[in-house]
Amino acid sequence: MKVAIASDHTALPMKEEIKQLFEELGIEYVDLGADTEERVDYPDYALAVSEKVVAGEVDRGVVICGTGIGMSIMANKVKGIRCALAHDVFSAKFTRLHNNSNVLALGQRVIGHGLAREIVQVWLETEYEGGRHERRVVKIAEYETKE
Repeated sequence: MKVAIASDHTALPMKEEIKQLFEELGIEYVDLGADTEERVDYPDYALAVSEKVVAGEVDRGVVICGTGIGMSIMANKVKGIRCALAHDVFSAKFTRLHNNSNVLALGQRVIGHGLAREIVQVWLETEYEGGRHERRVVKIAEYETKE
């Protein structure tokens, strides 16, 4: 599995913590920034990750900002992205099981680093169930093709 990760300036510490988790788990990743504590615009980073996911260059993406809300909004503007904002392990697990999320959003100012690590690990290790959930995920994809 290969994962793209990015954050805004606010979430640099959490991004570094998650990159360490990737290394511990042996997960290949690409860091798409930000690499500065100077203010940056979170939509640029959410878009960079989302475009890598839909292009098939990575399997999944993780985006992090102060609350995770802005990143999740921007990521979900990209056709083919199912970004889920998770602040607990249960939500992270079920967004994979039932929604086949391909991008995870986290909030640096909302959760601690230990919980963020747990959320990301569960999200990465949980497989999509498919089955009864498939028709719902297909409906989302079909809507994206409407003009």
